[in-house]
Amino acid sequence: MAELRGVLRENEAMSGHASWRAGGPVARAFFPADLADLAAFLHAMRHDEPLLMVGLGSNLLVRDGGFDGTAIFTHGVLDVLRREADGSFYAEAGVASPKLARFAGRQGCAEAEFLAGIPGTVGGALAMNAGCHGGETWRYVERVLMLDRNGEQIIRRPEDFAVGYRHVGLRNATDEIFAAAWFRFPAGDAEVAAARLRELLERRIATQPLQLPNAGSVFRNPPGDHAARLIEAAGLKGTHIDGAQVSEKHANFIVNPEGRASASAIEMLIGRIQAEVAEKFGVSLVREVRIVGLRGEQPAQGGEGV
Repeated sequence: MAELRGVLRENEAMSGHASWRAGGPVARAFFPADLADLAAFLHAMRHDEPLLMVGLGSNLLVRDGGFDGTAIFTHGVLDVLRREADGSFYAEAGVASPKLARFAGRQGCAEAEFLAGIPGTVGGALAMNAGCHGGETWRYVERVLMLDRNGEQIIRRPEDFAVGYRHVGLRNATDEIFAAAWFRFPAGDAEVAAARLRELLERRIATQPLQLPNAGSVFRNPPGDHAARLIEAAGLKGTHIDGAQVSEKHANFIVNPEGRASASAIEMLIGRIQAEVAEKFGVSLVREVRIVGLRGEQPAQGGEGV
């Protein structure tokens, strides 16, 4: 792999890359120079190598035992964002979703503002059909650029995917990753879009614990209800396990206020929330957060275990 232009490191701690500021190491971490460099890397690596795609690390927890594979970091690297001649917007996987929202708004488009409320990258938004404030990513996708494990580029249409609430999967189940996408938004007014963006940002600041390490919404909203309401009704606001805490500001957020919570503590708190909500209300909360890797040593539970 000497011809690669990116940076390949071993035993990279994920606590420095995940928004929870927690997590074990990945065996290998690759920071590509650009899309072509990533394609060359995929072509050169073992095709059975476990892969973990990382954008802003805002929806991810790597267990304390680490991830025995390669993590590919896209943010700040796969960052091409442009308006095409046909009016669509091309955004690579490492572009932050709020950046796409602002760019589309300044170009006089409507309905992209919801992307400003998604604390991740375009790649992550595509992979989970991220949404908020009534908008969902795949409602605006015209086509996507995928890379397979040989580094080959493939253009796919929305009909090639099974798209649901916070879930996206290729119908033919081939091993491909999101590299970029073309979005189309309806015409609008730049000033209206800017005002809407300010309104959504003010709402986020007022209702979410943005000043503390967190990973956004931990659970999907169950049909006809809200995960935050159920967690709060179960009396779990403020509950903590070894530095991990259910936010006092928004019950569907787990925060790491002192930066000392391990991945194990966060995962135990997630399990406790699921168990108590299921016991009290008969509702099985489904995680939005992706958890990967090997379990390490469990921290002392201090009476707060599941």
